[in-house]
Amino acid sequence: MEGLWITLGIILCIVGIAGSLLPLLPGPPIAFAGLLIQQFRDPDPFSSRFLWIWAGIVVVSLVLDYLIPIWGTKKFGGTKYGAWGCTLGFLLAFWMGPWGVIIGPFLGAFAGEMIAGQDAHRSFRSALGSFIGFLMGSFLKLVICFFMLYYIFNSI
Repeated sequence: MEGLWITLGIILCIVGIAGSLLPLLPGPPIAFAGLLIQQFRDPDPFSSRFLWIWAGIVVVSLVLDYLIPIWGTKKFGGTKYGAWGCTLGFLLAFWMGPWGVIIGPFLGAFAGEMIAGQDAHRSFRSALGSFIGFLMGSFLKLVICFFMLYYIFNSI
């Protein structure tokens, strides 16, 4: 039975890694489920404290996944219009699948900056910051999921 829990945990971590790249799958929460499933093994491979810390990391990563593109927009010279456009672009395009989640914040930030009266060059720069923020968020999720996979392998 222990082999089943190990296998399921590894599969969930791999799906979590894929979810870090595919925006519609919540990568870190799926990988965290892989850690939790390990607790069915005898003896428990992880302490409660360890799991609570990882739960916190997963929650923080989910929040940052939405905030980092907004931060990127501002960092690259965007205004509050660009930041709001980035957020609205994400929310409106989320339902369009992976490409929508990638392109939505970019187009939203661009449109927000254009509405604010910025020129096309500055608007594009702000939108580029949104896209870089998206890439940074994806990288963060990948790192988190790989660490959880590492801990599962380490507990075997």
